[in-house]
Amino acid sequence: MKMMSKYLSAAVIAVVFSLGSAQAQEMTFFRIGTGGAGGTYFPIGGIIASAISNPPGARACEKGGQCGVPGLVAIAVSTTASVYNCNAIQNGDLEAGLTGGMTVYEAYNGFGKFQGKAMDKLRVIANLYPEDLHLVLQKGSSISSIDDLRGKRVGIAQNGSGTQLAVLAILKKFGMTKDDIKPAALNNSQSADRLADGQLDAYFYAAGTPLSALIQLGSTKGFELHRFSEKEINDVLEVVPTYVQSLIPAGEYETITYDVPTVAVNGFLVTSADQAEDLIYEITKALWNKNSRRLLDNGHSKGKAIRLENALKGVKIPLHPGAERFYKEQGLI
Repeated sequence: MKMMSKYLSAAVIAVVFSLGSAQAQEMTFFRIGTGGAGGTYFPIGGIIASAISNPPGARACEKGGQCGVPGLVAIAVSTTASVYNCNAIQNGDLEAGLTGGMTVYEAYNGFGKFQGKAMDKLRVIANLYPEDLHLVLQKGSSISSIDDLRGKRVGIAQNGSGTQLAVLAILKKFGMTKDDIKPAALNNSQSADRLADGQLDAYFYAAGTPLSALIQLGSTKGFELHRFSEKEINDVLEVVPTYVQSLIPAGEYETITYDVPTVAVNGFLVTSADQAEDLIYEITKALWNKNSRRLLDNGHSKGKAIRLENALKGVKIPLHPGAERFYKEQGLI
């Protein structure tokens, strides 16, 4: 399985320069698979990595240092997102990863694309935030329905992403396959660039709002967002039952002055059953401490949606025992 280029989170970069004589001390590395740099998984994964890290030699939490798990160095790794992350966790190539609810549910149970390849090691640490499905159109586009995509140049998200799995199911519901469109398997940043250059008519992407690539696109060429009709939403929910009805409010993107009815899927932080219970307990505890709350609130607009009270929302596969222990202590189970 080919890994995309890896990037260290800001926390880990800081670690490299702060270790000094502590380099000889024992460290535990913890790789978190995220997504492409233009989406939401990568920055959120970097914040989580920073929140749960506490490398040897770092300043004590009470003195303004990191407040994560002692000795832990978490690394946010850029990947092709959900499907890749689930495969890599199952195979031991990642310790954890971010993934959409549809992907992890189907992967664990061996449904859909994972038929006969159930990933029984997958375990949930936490539900994070809803990921809205964007159908991005060129400024002034005449596309007004999913049916209008027939024959058009359409970005279907990158191979190995949960978005692509959902998009193919949606197209099938509307009587289309990839042969009925001119598909492009691209990440969000690539899709936005192609749309701006006139090489795409539309593209799908599911992620937490606002997407940095769309903020940039809005400041240059501009774009529109497809407003899903009630029938389209119901049709999507029929074929992608892990999705829920959602709304991207007017002003979420500066140039989008209208509400955008759409669908969304929960994003999860997932690990392997092979990870030690005590380690995942400490990671879960660190994820929800006061310092992490500050990092999440200030690090990304979607970080504010990551709340302890929603940590178990939409969980349809087993929790990791370490995470389960923490939530029992908090009275959530």
